[in-house]
Amino acid sequence: MGDDLIRDPDGGLPRLLEIMARLRDPDTGCPWDIEQDFASVAPYTIEEAYEVADAIEREAWGELKGELGDLLFQTVFHAQMAAERGLFDFHDVANVMADKMVARHPHVFGDESRNKSAEQQTRDWEAIKAEERAAKAQKGVLDGVALGLPALMRAVKLQNRAARVGFDWPGAGDVLDKLQEEAAELVEARDQLGPQEIEEELGDLLFVVANLARHLKVDPEAALRGSNAKFARRFNRIEEKLKALDKRPQDSDLAEMDRLWDEAKAEERKTA
Repeated sequence: MGDDLIRDPDGGLPRLLEIMARLRDPDTGCPWDIEQDFASVAPYTIEEAYEVADAIEREAWGELKGELGDLLFQTVFHAQMAAERGLFDFHDVANVMADKMVARHPHVFGDESRNKSAEQQTRDWEAIKAEERAAKAQKGVLDGVALGLPALMRAVKLQNRAARVGFDWPGAGDVLDKLQEEAAELVEARDQLGPQEIEEELGDLLFVVANLARHLKVDPEAALRGSNAKFARRFNRIEEKLKALDKRPQDSDLAEMDRLWDEAKAEERKTA
């Protein structure tokens, strides 16, 4: 039955689960898959999530199906390893998620009215999640904010949690003042202190930048991704311009590349 299912192009999720089980078979499976554990697979899980986000950012809809499949496979991989250890299996994962969604949407699956704003629904969602954390004996305000999140994202989540209990700057202006203070402390560390202090002050500065983004209602991860894309796009234009001069970046100098950067920037503004 296993081989028939594995060869079935319409086998869907049962087919994928069977393939994963076969890959992890200690006698006949793939040596690489067999030697993996939760910790070794976790970085691939994070990477696949970012590749999904990248496909969406680029509106590469033809790629998105495959990227979502890669991410699903990560869930299947973790669930298979958990099943082997008697912890849970994929069906338990799906049922936990289904139960959570039903519990968190009483206005859809319960008796609560749907006639409320998105803002009120967000407050209700956070209240339900707070009850869930209490049931898990997560007593601290910051308990449950995952350590493995990207640092900027985790900073925003920590700040949001603290803000719910009143520990927050009144407005963006106060955060900008703090940003200037942290920048001055970084300069002082650079001039007078060592590498460890410099790293600490730089971390403080980045933390305040994340806080400023939160106050401005900007996703710092999205903002930085946009700046990364803009930098890559403009630098690629520099390379194109240098190639037209039969030159490479290493044959140029900062002054010339800076001039070409300004040209690329001006071109973008004309076409915007």
